[in-house]
Amino acid sequence: MNILFMGPPGAGKGTQAERIVSEFGIPHISTGDAFRLAKSQATPLGLEAQKYMDQGLLVPDDITIGIVRDRLMQPDCEQGFLLDGFPRTTAQAEALDEIMESMGRKLDHVIDLQVDRNLLLARLTGRRICKSCGATYHVMFNPPQAEGTCDKCGGELYQRADDNEEKVGTRLDEYTNKTAPLLDYYRAKGILRQVDGEQEIDSVTANIHSLLRGNA
Repeated sequence: MNILFMGPPGAGKGTQAERIVSEFGIPHISTGDAFRLAKSQATPLGLEAQKYMDQGLLVPDDITIGIVRDRLMQPDCEQGFLLDGFPRTTAQAEALDEIMESMGRKLDHVIDLQVDRNLLLARLTGRRICKSCGATYHVMFNPPQAEGTCDKCGGELYQRADDNEEKVGTRLDEYTNKTAPLLDYYRAKGILRQVDGEQEIDSVTANIHSLLRGNA
């Protein structure tokens, strides 16, 4: 089963991906993981990508597409995969179609986790991290016993610079402007499955399982 996960930052893709790959026995592939693998194996594309990343630049599409292609051709993907973080644009989606066609395969499901923007802001701006031990909390969903203080070591909790409302809003806008148009692309193909990501985690998982098993 070949699955693509979509959804804005904070929608819960990581949590649900862990559960899906465990249930179906397929690898979870993110672009970051694919880049790291290519780098560790010192492939030509991996080394080329590293040059851009070392300069803080975006890796060009042709290199990203090549690294994803190489990853999907690994033996552990023979029974399927869950792809997360790629494609991000229609051009990348078309390239993915070409990769799959060259392999004699196709995407079976595109799962889109839908969450209201205000809830996403609350989820993403509420994270707090301990300066001493790195423990993670959330002011709404997993608060410490004493505000601003780590339960484990008593260290001071802080908010990462990129978790403030302005920067989170920018990330959400970027997703909406660049990636959300892919929903129409996959809707036209008849493989888009939309799931309410505001439910309890177990309910979201149950909905996804039902869709993947053709019971919805």
